[in-house]
Amino acid sequence: MAKNLMIKRITVFCGSSLGTDDQFRSQATLLGNTLAKQNIEMVYGGAKIGLMGAVADGALDEGGKVIGVLPKFLRSKEIAHEGLTQLILVDSMHERKTRMNELSDGVIALPGGFGTLDELFEMLTWGQLGLHQKPIAILNINGFYDPLIALVRAMVDGGLLKEVNQKMLLISDNIDDLLNRMRNYVAPTVGKWIDEGTV
Repeated sequence: MAKNLMIKRITVFCGSSLGTDDQFRSQATLLGNTLAKQNIEMVYGGAKIGLMGAVADGALDEGGKVIGVLPKFLRSKEIAHEGLTQLILVDSMHERKTRMNELSDGVIALPGGFGTLDELFEMLTWGQLGLHQKPIAILNINGFYDPLIALVRAMVDGGLLKEVNQKMLLISDNIDDLLNRMRNYVAPTVGKWIDEGTV
């Protein structure tokens, strides 16, 4: 894939809680600000709470376009952000992930819990299988994802993950650097099972 990708819309995965580190919220807000200032539309899970609300508000405060994708059963719990450019309601969590993938040119994960990891790893798996060639990134705020990065390295060392697939995961603690890495991303040219040995 050519370098200098045209990234017009990014999906952000992050927690529906704020977490215990004040930097989580401030960096989520800054990411939203930055995407809007760079005319990059944002897609996210559609909630007004936690880091999800912070990143959405950050983009909206700078005049950015924000699309939320929310399962209908969560709207009934009154967590939907009503100030978005567009709110898309879907029937299931799986449909939500599929729709967010369809709408975006790349993904950034902020700190989060099980749901964030589920979304992140499904996108990585789809990329590993060649179902998309989009950049997938982690904004590693205050080293939050260091244990996960070490686990992914252990997968490679243990012969369970190819190094070329490990390199699909772009990591930085700086927003501008992360966006530059995404624009210069080159997807793997080999498939998951092509090389002998590691699967």
